[in-house]
Amino acid sequence: MSKKRIYWICQITGWTALILSELGIYTLEGEVTAADFFFALANILVCVLLTHFYRLIVREQNWVSLPVYQIALRVVASGLSLGLLMTLMNYPIDLKVLKDTFKSMPYIFLADWLSWSKSMFMWVLSYTVYHYVENKLDAEIERILLKTSIKESEAKVLRSQLNPHFVFNALNSIRALISEDPSKAQQGVTQLSNILRNSLLADRRKTVELREELKTVEDYLSLEKVRYEERLKADFHIDPRTMYLQVPPMMLQTLVENAIKHGVQKAINGGFVQITTFLEGEYVHIHIRNTGVLMQKDNDLYRQKEASGFGLENTERRLSLLYGEEPAKFRIFQESEDVVRAEIIVPTQTEGVFRSGSSFSFSKVASKTL
Repeated sequence: MSKKRIYWICQITGWTALILSELGIYTLEGEVTAADFFFALANILVCVLLTHFYRLIVREQNWVSLPVYQIALRVVASGLSLGLLMTLMNYPIDLKVLKDTFKSMPYIFLADWLSWSKSMFMWVLSYTVYHYVENKLDAEIERILLKTSIKESEAKVLRSQLNPHFVFNALNSIRALISEDPSKAQQGVTQLSNILRNSLLADRRKTVELREELKTVEDYLSLEKVRYEERLKADFHIDPRTMYLQVPPMMLQTLVENAIKHGVQKAINGGFVQITTFLEGEYVHIHIRNTGVLMQKDNDLYRQKEASGFGLENTERRLSLLYGEEPAKFRIFQESEDVVRAEIIVPTQTEGVFRSGSSFSFSKVASKTL
């Protein structure tokens, strides 16, 4: 049933019940004529019209959005005004029927006004409070939806980040291979295509299986190895139990890209990237070790944009958006003199039946070196 229909049912039945109950009281005190009955119906109609007019004013002026004290003043004034109108409308009839009473009790007009004002005030207060609460709830829901929408949009942007410099360098590397090693160049195009496809799909999925993310990293490292050749070494220590667990898409690739850009690339003799995953309780641990040195300030390690790159800020923000209050963690620190270590810890999530096998070709062995 629509709100509009409920409103009119409440209007008509409420005022009908009130006026007829008062008419019933009069029947106990004396004879009620047909004129009294029709006048009661007229009162019902006028009460409905007056209160409906109040409703239109409230909606037109948007009273429910005002401060509470302003709403309270308007409610009181409306109750008294509507009560006065009903008293004035009934006054000629009351004066004719209760002429002697009016002479002996000159304040009966005030009593009638207060009586009608009480009925009107109860209606006005009920209507206003209901819509005030409804307005507040709608505003809160809208605020939550807007906040959620903003977070989701931000999360999509973060998920789909891909360093344009990597794409540019990969294309140059592939171009150099076309004449030297056409088959390897063809393989490079396929790998770059896979990375770009996963980057485009990342904004549609909040999480992916770890095996998919590792395949993207493998393609990425293969393309980078064309540039760095023997200066880049990579190996993987993957717990087969983690292969089908859910992780944020492109997050691991972003951190590996960060490790090469700010670690291996700056090392004179090149370096390594090592990825390790394992389960510990209800959490997936992903560790990325790489050649590199975090910048220092006042003998304390700190992450600086120039030193750590966009990848670290991306990772922290995405974990916060995706897991909220859950204890997902990310940290990066200097493990040894020339080795940096990044750690991601996220709650375990699976899609479908949990599988701990190693059918994924990338992880035929627990450890592999590119």
